Amino acid sequence: MVRRAEPPDGGWGWMVVLSAFFQSALVFGVLRSFSIFFVEFVAAFDEQAARVSWIASIGIAVQQFGSPVGSALSTRFGPRPVVMAGGILAALGMLLASFATSLTHLYLSIGLLSGSGWALTFTPTLACLSRYFSRLRSLAMGLALTGVGLSSFAFAPLFQWLLSHYAWRGTLLLVSALSLHLVACGALLRPLSLTEDPAMGGPGAQLASLLHHGPFLRYTVALTLINTGYFIPYVHLVAHLQDLHWDPLPAAFLLSAPTALVALAVAYGFTSGALTPVAFSMLPELVGTGRIYCGLGLVQMVESIGGLLGSPLSAPTSKPQDLVTEALDTKVPVPKEGLGED
Repeated sequence: MVRRAEPPDGGWGWMVVLSAFFQSALVFGVLRSFSIFFVEFVAAFDEQAARVSWIASIGIAVQQFGSPVGSALSTRFGPRPVVMAGGILAALGMLLASFATSLTHLYLSIGLLSGSGWALTFTPTLACLSRYFSRLRSLAMGLALTGVGLSSFAFAPLFQWLLSHYAWRGTLLLVSALSLHLVACGALLRPLSLTEDPAMGGPGAQLASLLHHGPFLRYTVALTLINTGYFIPYVHLVAHLQDLHWDPLPAAFLLSAPTALVALAVAYGFTSGALTPVAFSMLPELVGTGRIYCGLGLVQMVESIGGLLGSPLSAPTSKPQDLVTEALDTKVPVPKEGLGED
């Protein structure tokens, strides 16, 4: 393979941007909209909110903690087969989750299996994109991660509508089919060799150098602290609004296009949406494009600590009984004594 002296700043890189756009939508669009399932799982398994919130937290943590594996495999085999395999795992996890009979099954299927699939897709795709751009890297990264915002706008009400027609099991089957499109995203990735690659060494040498890189370590700690609170609104907001007696569909739209609490919602949406492309665009400037696979994987792994703990620590410890009652009432008639009333 011919090695380029520098990133081409275009060419096939724009197809990589397209792939990253849909990949980010199918990974973080689903994660950000996961609170739509929150109330359904509380009702179906009669569990505390804190325990249910571990489903999304485990998925986020596995996606980030497993990123070095995706990075190492991409360095060895290229990003295309790794991302395609991740798409299959993500879809398989959602498929198995539709047959769950306990929260443990959801921890394993969505949290572990789908999370592993997301780990093999997100980091290799963004690292591949970073290698195609230099001067236009921020623009390319911003366009790619626009998929996160647009999918959050679309998926939240879509999933709520699907839940009202197909219940949570049928909806997870459809999400599984949607996640299978990650395979097509992976097929669009074309590895790029740069002249600086041989000087960077293998994954072990790159990891050792990054662990002694002060600016990189400080940057990683900062992103970990941010990540602790980043997903909390996306996990708990819809359940909280339904607890305040919002109808489910308007509550789902508030997750993506708020009309009440405008100032706070718009401010949070703008800043959280701007954060991700800026954060990932800065990383190649710190570690160089030759170490971007290893650097991005290591950042994601350390960030997983914040992603794992943030949502459960912020969840209420009691069962949201009003939400359980309301969710049950929408499925089948239940006698009053079945709801704990005297």
